[in-house]
Amino acid sequence: MEKKIATRDAYGKALVALGQSNERIVVLDADLAKSTKTIDFAKAIPERFFDIGIAEQNMIGIAAGLAASGKIPFASSFAMFATGRAFEQIRNSIAYPKLNVKIAATHAGLTVGEDGGSHQAIEDIALMRALPNMTVIVPADAVETEKAVAAIAAYEGPVYLRLGRPAVPVLYDDSYTFTIGKADVLQTGEDVTIVAAGIMVSKALEAAKLLTEEGIRAEVINASTIKPLDRETILQSVKKTGRVVTAEEHNIIGGLGSAVAELVTEEFPVPVRRVGVQDVFGESGSPNELLEKYHLTPQAIVEAVHKVREQK
Repeated sequence: MEKKIATRDAYGKALVALGQSNERIVVLDADLAKSTKTIDFAKAIPERFFDIGIAEQNMIGIAAGLAASGKIPFASSFAMFATGRAFEQIRNSIAYPKLNVKIAATHAGLTVGEDGGSHQAIEDIALMRALPNMTVIVPADAVETEKAVAAIAAYEGPVYLRLGRPAVPVLYDDSYTFTIGKADVLQTGEDVTIVAAGIMVSKALEAAKLLTEEGIRAEVINASTIKPLDRETILQSVKKTGRVVTAEEHNIIGGLGSAVAELVTEEFPVPVRRVGVQDVFGESGSPNELLEKYHLTPQAIVEAVHKVREQK
């Protein structure tokens, strides 16, 4: 049976380990510590944990001040509120002065589930990616999350770390090395490139298995750093396969699909298909029901591969 762990759980665990080894680490939350799992840090190192309450803009402002004072703040809330409600503060108080704040947002995408469209952040990557100086990371599993938390703590500058609510398959073991800005080729192939991020990486691998049964060899890339995108790895793959499909739990506008399309349009034009939320809001439902309804499935990736192959 495959092992599944939520990336938010891995985040909570990683924060504690980080805080115990680095006294500069401080953690802020906006009244959602039990859900974002920063509660783990609050219990282990209470003197460096700050619950700001339902005041996300204030949380970002305080994080900026702590960063300017030499601390390494991790600020957490649901992705909808962390990026949407506090966008101006992120832009002007963190990204503009390039302060060392890590915005680690959980409950991103449709898989928030029953909370519905008001809580399902499907535009957060687009918002953060458009900000100069901002690094954007979407880990594929729990192991990558832990490695990414350590990496962004060591990195000087603003980071947006996108995490999810549900348990997702563990794809990596402890030997995996995460590097900011570096994509990981999980499976090699010659017929099509599938570039995925977050929860969709495991689904891309499932799609690749289905395609293998059809005699189609897919190259699967985990592009966990959306910005800066690993141009070299993606272009090297696309030049080999001649076509690309992207998969993300986000609006197809402004996220991974847009980033990859922009890259290949400028550098090596090939047919592109984007699997993601088709520019609509979500609704209430279980995570699996929503992924099925909005076509964020292995089968949807397979269908996109068929379409992109017909284009060439």
